[in-house]
Amino acid sequence: MILVDTSVWIDYFNGQQNRHTDKLDELLSSELVVLGDIILAETLQGFRKDKDYSKAKKALDSLTFYSICNKKNAIKSAENFRYLRKKGITIRKTTDMLIGTFCIENNIPLLHNDKDFISLKEIGLQVVL
Repeated sequence: MILVDTSVWIDYFNGQQNRHTDKLDELLSSELVVLGDIILAETLQGFRKDKDYSKAKKALDSLTFYSICNKKNAIKSAENFRYLRKKGITIRKTTDMLIGTFCIENNIPLLHNDKDFISLKEIGLQVVL
């Protein structure tokens, strides 16, 4: 099971070819790729054309879905953020803390193309690539 971050989905739907989108192509045919509510919202809100939005929504709807943002994860994310900040590491986006913490707590590796997640390896985030 692998969670794929918005940073990879955006490149994927924009037709960009890089090592992350290549890995996503590989995973879609060989692994259980899962999606979270925050990632779904971030990804879908970026589409300008209704046709592209509908196509992406249909594709993403076929994935196993998880709710990332709940009280337990919100509190643990805040604790993780504070821990990292005390070590001199600041994560720029709350959504990245929530996604990363969800992956850590549920032992789900993350495929991403976002430098904020690199720092979360410090607290146990498993990354793909």
